[in-house]
Amino acid sequence: MTERRQGITRRGFVTGALGAGAAAVGAGVALTGCRRDAAEQSADAAQPVFVPFEGPHQTGVTALPIPDRGLVAAFNVVSPDRGALTETMRELTDEIRALMAGEPPPTRDRAYPPVDSGLLGDKPPPDNLSIVVGVGASLFDDRFGLADRKPKELVTMPFLANDRLDPKLSHGDLSIVIEAGHSDTVIFALRQLMRRTRRHLVLRWMIDGYSRGIGAGRVSHSATPRNLLGFKDGTANLDVEDPAVMDRHVWVGPGDGEPDWAVGGSYQAIRIIRMFVEFWDRTRLAEQEAVIGRTKLTGAPLGMTGEFDDPDYASDPDGKRIPLNAHIRLANPRTPETEENLILRRGFNYSRGFDGAGRLDQGLAFIAYQRSLEKGFLTVQRRLKGEPLEEYVLPVGGGFFFLLPGVTGPDRFLGDALLS
Repeated sequence: MTERRQGITRRGFVTGALGAGAAAVGAGVALTGCRRDAAEQSADAAQPVFVPFEGPHQTGVTALPIPDRGLVAAFNVVSPDRGALTETMRELTDEIRALMAGEPPPTRDRAYPPVDSGLLGDKPPPDNLSIVVGVGASLFDDRFGLADRKPKELVTMPFLANDRLDPKLSHGDLSIVIEAGHSDTVIFALRQLMRRTRRHLVLRWMIDGYSRGIGAGRVSHSATPRNLLGFKDGTANLDVEDPAVMDRHVWVGPGDGEPDWAVGGSYQAIRIIRMFVEFWDRTRLAEQEAVIGRTKLTGAPLGMTGEFDDPDYASDPDGKRIPLNAHIRLANPRTPETEENLILRRGFNYSRGFDGAGRLDQGLAFIAYQRSLEKGFLTVQRRLKGEPLEEYVLPVGGGFFFLLPGVTGPDRFLGDALLS
């Protein structure tokens, strides 16, 4: 157990920041510590591609390499009835299909507004663009007659431990996550989607940033990215290239008791987590490492030498090497009983300037996918309740959504089985 610091407390820092106009953002969750294989792959950068759109699952969840830029946006649906919502989902799917394929924009008479913004020219280049869509619990109210089709665990994200949720940054009828190699590609995609659906989708909140590989797939010692606390993030994530792992932990299966339309989808937890980086930067390195459970420079579990070494909690039952309340130890105790709680993370860092007190508004847009929200994110969150990391982070927004199954044919669209 580390010594308690003297001087400013987390409570005093947070109260001062929010009292001076700081934006509330985020929610505490696993920043590091889910499992993945230790195997490495070549660090050579792959050439950008057009990510395939069709498949039994939305392909953006598993697409590799993970692009450098990310954006998540939540929308309110203002369609008057289910028929209009169905048409909206058809148009949304059509636009996503074209964007991910890099289809050149059609020409139009100059007397009318152009059909696209022109940000990418007449031939959009391959940029690893992927777009995934989820639905929130609010879509299953009495507006569209879908109440009896709601996934059994889908609820409006409640206030959890350490939360200070801002309603203006939380929830929504739809979630759209966009990833690409460059910001102009991400912005272009967002504007095209909003242009196509402007009659029925109204932007509720959004946040963007950079991912640099955080969240999924195999990474090497040189490639593992860092979060804005300066620690490597993604060392112990699930391997998206292993179908058995994905079927076990991420994709809803036919025997899960979910509605038939939901098979092939996944529960999506989004948390906007503000990090009090100035406070963290004034904390002793020894305490930072004890809070996380890893060496800051190498990413190795405390007492180990390699980033991908097993932390071997069994040999440290009293927490003398890795504290019992260290983040990685609570997030993933690595026992047979906690094996079912593993989640896939695919989020990104964000920086939104500074608040009214002159403090940096930075943090993590945490995005996790799991077969069961209860066995996955919520169970992990309960284990993290009261962890020392809570002094340095504050969940301020996000939401729970259900990622729709993939589109398996040219005549199908996202959510067609739900709306039929």
